[in-house]
Amino acid sequence: MVTEQERRQDERLLHSSSFGAAAVAYDEHRPDYAQDAVRWALGHAPGLRVLDLGAGTGKLTASLVAWGADVVAVEPDAAMLAELRRALPDVRALAGSAEAIPLPDGSVDAVLSGNAMHWFDMDVAGAEIARVLAPGGVLAGLWNVFDDRVDWVDGLARVGGSAAIGPRDVPTSWRTETADMHLPKAGGAAWFGSPEQDEFPHGQRRTADSLVATLATKAGMLVMPEQEREAALGRMRAYLASRPETAEGVFTLPMLTCGLRVRRL
Repeated sequence: MVTEQERRQDERLLHSSSFGAAAVAYDEHRPDYAQDAVRWALGHAPGLRVLDLGAGTGKLTASLVAWGADVVAVEPDAAMLAELRRALPDVRALAGSAEAIPLPDGSVDAVLSGNAMHWFDMDVAGAEIARVLAPGGVLAGLWNVFDDRVDWVDGLARVGGSAAIGPRDVPTSWRTETADMHLPKAGGAAWFGSPEQDEFPHGQRRTADSLVATLATKAGMLVMPEQEREAALGRMRAYLASRPETAEGVFTLPMLTCGLRVRRL
């Protein structure tokens, strides 16, 4: 009999492995990260040797390079890693995962993760991240969330459902959803100190079509049966066409980059 823990692990693996098939679309449509959030994430790091863990196609990697960090990117999905290497050929990019990081002990000052820490198995990954961090090093997760305090964004979240915009994707609940993201779920040794959380204004220039394409790259949408997925995308497309804010032309999608930051014990 499958236990609840095994079921959740299988579901996490299914969702986390879904992005490769949409790597090009992911790179085209997913937003970058607010620079103020990147600055905050690195604020207590003892240096600028940074690991972008679960780097995807390099959205956060590019922001770290622009910030002047010495970056190495690690990504488990071959298609996503290929897209990262194409986009950022000068960045050292390695195949690996949060549970098996291909770096020496104490080799980075900070480990950052953009919209990926929720996929980590922290019962294993916590020790691995602590291993590669230098003394006093920082672990930080960043999430781009939709600002559902704006009326039309709240409506889109309700129309799209949790597969498109879930509890971790909105400011009303992201803090609760991520507060213990750095802790082992099985109650093992804690590798990091007390968490800090903060949020930073952000936005992304979108059209209705490109916003729907962005939502189509969400893991919950990617693993849906095709007919169900197309129906959900159709509902969101119709909703955006009905709203004066989004019916025509280019608009700014109200967003926040939200962060969780902890220091290695």
